[in-house]
Amino acid sequence: MNTPDWKIRHAAHILQQGGVIAYPTEAVFGLGCLPDKLDSIKRLLQIKQRPIEKGLILLASELEQLIPYLTELKPDILHKIQSSWPGPTTWVLPATTQTSTLIKGQFDTVAVRISAHTIVRELCQQCESPIISTSANITGHSMSYSASDVHLQFQNQLDYILDGPLGDSDKPSMIINALTDQIIRA
Repeated sequence: MNTPDWKIRHAAHILQQGGVIAYPTEAVFGLGCLPDKLDSIKRLLQIKQRPIEKGLILLASELEQLIPYLTELKPDILHKIQSSWPGPTTWVLPATTQTSTLIKGQFDTVAVRISAHTIVRELCQQCESPIISTSANITGHSMSYSASDVHLQFQNQLDYILDGPLGDSDKPSMIINALTDQIIRA
């Protein structure tokens, strides 16, 4: 099933207006909003019942969208992360002091990924911004693998559910600390 362009444009418009949406990613449906809309992030955390301390992931279509959230990266770190992107690897990198605690949680780092998923990439391009990503499930409940799964968990709490196919990954992205190479989630 292909997702029509107008649905992606509509979802991007909702994000730009401060909305919270669900959308397909590489492996599961995600919940998202724009990272500069702090009230939207608070609402997303409330809907998901996710503790602020855990932090969230930023998805982007290109590295330039992530630069405002990251401290300057050494060339070897930059080479390492860029060699895995676009793709299903999320890297934990040092965050700027301007990056909101709503995004980075209790950490001085931020989790980022350049997605290979066509819909995610198009959403980021339409918004000219990264988007927040966290799995579309109430904390502690089963992950959502379809728009109907999302609807069952959240009913009418979201502003839009962008239906579309999941990517080719059979599990959520691997999360690795780029500075230590510690695998946070395999």
